[in-house]
Amino acid sequence: MSRKREGLRDFFAHYLPLYKGYKKEVTAAVVGMVLTSAATGAIAYMVKPLMDRIFIEKDVQMLYLVPVFIIAAFVAKGLGTYMQSYAMSYVGQDVVRKLRDNMLSHLMYLGVDFHQKIHSGELISRINNDIERIQVAISTQLATFLRELLTALVLLGVVIYQSPRLALYTLIIVPMVAFPVDYLSKRLKKLSHRSQEKNADLLQRLSENFANYEMIQSYNAQAYEVERFRAFNRSFFETNMKTVRVQLMITPILELVAAVAITIFIILGGREVLIEGTMTTGQFFSFLTALSLLIDPVRRLSNLYSRFQNAVAAHERISQMMGETPSVVSGTRPLDTIERLTFEKVGLRYGQKRALEGIDLEIVKGEVVGLVGDSGGGKSSLVNLVLRFYDPTEGKVLLNGVDARCFDLQALRSRMAVVTQRVYIVNDTVLANVAYGDKAPNRKKVEEALKKANLWDFVASLPEGVDTILQENGANLSGGQRQRIAIARALYKEPDILILDEATSALDNKSESAVMETIYRLKESLMVLIVAHRLTTVERADTILVFEEGRIVCRGKKEVLERDCEAFRQLYRKEKGA
Repeated sequence: MSRKREGLRDFFAHYLPLYKGYKKEVTAAVVGMVLTSAATGAIAYMVKPLMDRIFIEKDVQMLYLVPVFIIAAFVAKGLGTYMQSYAMSYVGQDVVRKLRDNMLSHLMYLGVDFHQKIHSGELISRINNDIERIQVAISTQLATFLRELLTALVLLGVVIYQSPRLALYTLIIVPMVAFPVDYLSKRLKKLSHRSQEKNADLLQRLSENFANYEMIQSYNAQAYEVERFRAFNRSFFETNMKTVRVQLMITPILELVAAVAITIFIILGGREVLIEGTMTTGQFFSFLTALSLLIDPVRRLSNLYSRFQNAVAAHERISQMMGETPSVVSGTRPLDTIERLTFEKVGLRYGQKRALEGIDLEIVKGEVVGLVGDSGGGKSSLVNLVLRFYDPTEGKVLLNGVDARCFDLQALRSRMAVVTQRVYIVNDTVLANVAYGDKAPNRKKVEEALKKANLWDFVASLPEGVDTILQENGANLSGGQRQRIAIARALYKEPDILILDEATSALDNKSESAVMETIYRLKESLMVLIVAHRLTTVERADTILVFEEGRIVCRGKKEVLERDCEAFRQLYRKEKGA
């Protein structure tokens, strides 16, 4: 009980302060709640003059007055409900908009290690579904809870006013509802956690299916994937139905309590009217009407109290995510240019796995360095250190002789560009894709970058040129064209360090030769790191580094390595043999 209440307290302590920026809307909502509650109480109270003055005393004047007041009360109730609902919906939607923005911003600045261990479907579920539950809670449910609470208090006031003695029994019976509601709410919170996890699993499966549809079709695995999805979907359905069962159990419990209460009050009230004469008929019916109307707010309050557990569970999941901190912390020093990159006895571990060990290396602007070796040798790990996706666990990476950790992270990465085998194409124009991240793209620079990437002739032939829209993942481009878009994007950035990580693997020999010719022509203003399995890609490099089990086992030009490095000769033989 205490932990659940702490969860609710923590939830409201976190979100209620956000309402301070919406004074006008909150004021309108409070006025609407008061209007709705007062109108509901007035409707119950008017049963007394309706019965006593019209039907018993036969007051003709009241026959025409009371209906007018009843209509006015219902109009006021409707207007109040509208005011409260609209104002709180606006506040809730806007708070959630800001929460989504903040959450995405937070996630975007977390490290690569975080994004590699958390599936994208899980992140989408947190940003979309979990926040949606919070939005419902802090707008619709909170407003309804406050309105129903105020309405219940007003109706309780009418009940006490009409018969303090009978009202005493009400105060004894109503709290009995709290025990089953509390028990069911605990179960509901657990089920809500489980439901949100199942929903994340479902999104994960969908995300993987849509991202890999070509492989699925080529392996005739449609039925296999549909069957896997059905299993996840069935599990999600069963968890949701358990949640629905628990939520719906509250209603029959409340109905039973209400039936018992009304039966008791009919007997007790009937005695006061018929035998003792201490109540008028109008008083009794006004009391009974207020009591009957009181049942609905109590039922809604109980249901809302249990439903709040959905939002509490969502808040806990979001808080866990927002509590994550970047593993790579930005420095503060500005960085205008990079002239020299140095590794001093650098080592890197991913958990318990050693990725790099004893790396000593210096690269200056104007050099092209090739990185070769079998998969898992450490080539990509070295690139990760250059980009500061990770920090070394041993030694230092220096830029211009200064520890890279001292520099502002955005300034550091703005001086680097990377092209990987996996190309990211946004559903936007060629211009926006090449000038990715630039809010004011330079069309002339885009054209120059496309020419350097050997893609300008193709883009110029398109009906709208650089303004042509590219489909999601570049579906209207060939693999080589997608790769050249990525190379043009890197060249547009005019970096000091250019990293090509299997960047030309999708190109034919002619296109690769043209792109590499451009790279070598621009090399005086760059330092270039080329990660390649195809040795022909790096044969012109100033230095080739041969990696084996996280170490650089050989370094030098191609001719030297062919003569002196057995590991390089093995790689060469494998390639020729293939």
